[in-house]
Amino acid sequence: MEKSKVYFTDFRTRIGVSLPEKLQKLIRKAGIGQIDMDGKFVAIKMHFGELGNIAYLRPNYAKAVADVVKELGGKPFLTDCNTLYPGSRKNALDHLYCAEVNGFNPMTTGCQIIIGDGLRGTDDVEVPVEGATYCKTAFIGRAVMDADVFISLTHFKGHEATGFGGTLKNIGMGCGSRAGKMQQHNDGKPHVDPDLCRACHRCASECGSDAISYETGKAVINQDLCKGCGRCIGACAFDAISNDNENANEILGCKIAEYTKAVVDGRPCFHISLITDVSPNCDCHGENDAPILPNIGMLASFDPVALDQACVDLCEKAEPIRNSQLGDNLAKPGWHHYHDHFMDSNPNVRWKETLEHGEAIGIGSREYELIKM
Repeated sequence: MEKSKVYFTDFRTRIGVSLPEKLQKLIRKAGIGQIDMDGKFVAIKMHFGELGNIAYLRPNYAKAVADVVKELGGKPFLTDCNTLYPGSRKNALDHLYCAEVNGFNPMTTGCQIIIGDGLRGTDDVEVPVEGATYCKTAFIGRAVMDADVFISLTHFKGHEATGFGGTLKNIGMGCGSRAGKMQQHNDGKPHVDPDLCRACHRCASECGSDAISYETGKAVINQDLCKGCGRCIGACAFDAISNDNENANEILGCKIAEYTKAVVDGRPCFHISLITDVSPNCDCHGENDAPILPNIGMLASFDPVALDQACVDLCEKAEPIRNSQLGDNLAKPGWHHYHDHFMDSNPNVRWKETLEHGEAIGIGSREYELIKM
C-alpha cells in the first residue's frame, strides 16, 4: 500500500518571500488544486485563540489559504464552534468579538467568519460515524457540515489532556457543537488529592463549570457539576488533580478521532499544520506559556492522521527549550523521563491512541512519506 504523502517546509525564507507566500507554495505543491472548488462553499477550520492567548496562528496564514481557495473558484469562510466552558468564545457573539480582537476579520483574512454551531452552540447536525466504538453518531456544527469542501488549518502545540493539539484535535473537538464536546468529554472526571493540594485556587479559575470549591480549605470537585473537560488537571502545578478513570484521556482521543471521521467522510478535504509557538497547553487558555520546542515548519497533506504523525515525529526530534514547562520538568532531580516531549511536558496525557484509532477506523494512515520543499 502506498504511503500517504506529507509535504514539509521550514520557516526559513529568502529576502522578498514572505511566510504566507511560502505557505501558499507548500499547499499548491501538496495538491490543493486537485480539489474542485469552483463555486463551492469551503470551510477553513481554525482556532481564533482565547482572549489573552497570543500563541494562536496569525490571521495572515488564514488569508494565504483563503486566497488560494478563491483562486481555485471557491467561496471560503473561516469557522470554529463554540466552547463548552464559559469564556470569550462561549457563544457566537462573544466568539466573533474574540476573533475580531485577535485580528480575524474579512479584511485581514480575505473571507467571512461563521461560527459553526450557531448563536448558542446548539445548531448542529447528528452525523453517523461508520465503524465507531464510542460515538455512533457525532454532533457537528451545522455550518461545518453544510460546506462542500473542508480544510483544516491547525496550530500544532502541546495539550494538557490529549498530549498535543494537532489536526485531529482541531477537527474532532473543534467541529463538535456544545453537545458534541460534552459527548467527547464525558468519560471520567477528575478528583483532588487533599494532601497535595496547596489551595492556590488556580484550578477553580480554570474551571468553566463552577465545580470547584474550597469549603474544607482544599479544592473539592463537585462531580455533578463537573463536565470532565480536564482543564483543572493542566492548571494544577502540584499534581494534586488526576482523573478517576485512568483510561479517560485514551478514550477522549478515540472519540476525537471518531468525530474527525464524522467531519471528513464523504467530501473533499485538505489539511495544513504549522509547528510554531509550540505552547505546552491548548490555545483555549487565556494565556500561553513559553514554547516547549523551537519553531519547526509548515506541513500539508490530504491525510490527517499522517499529518499528525509527521508533526509528532518532527517534534520528538527537536531539542527542548530549557526555559519552558518541558525544560523545567526535564531538569527536575529524579524526573521520570518518558522520552516523549509531550508526556514529559504533561505527564497525565495520552496521544498515541488517537492516531491508532484514527487509522483503525479509516481516516488515514500513520505510514507516510515526508516530502521536503
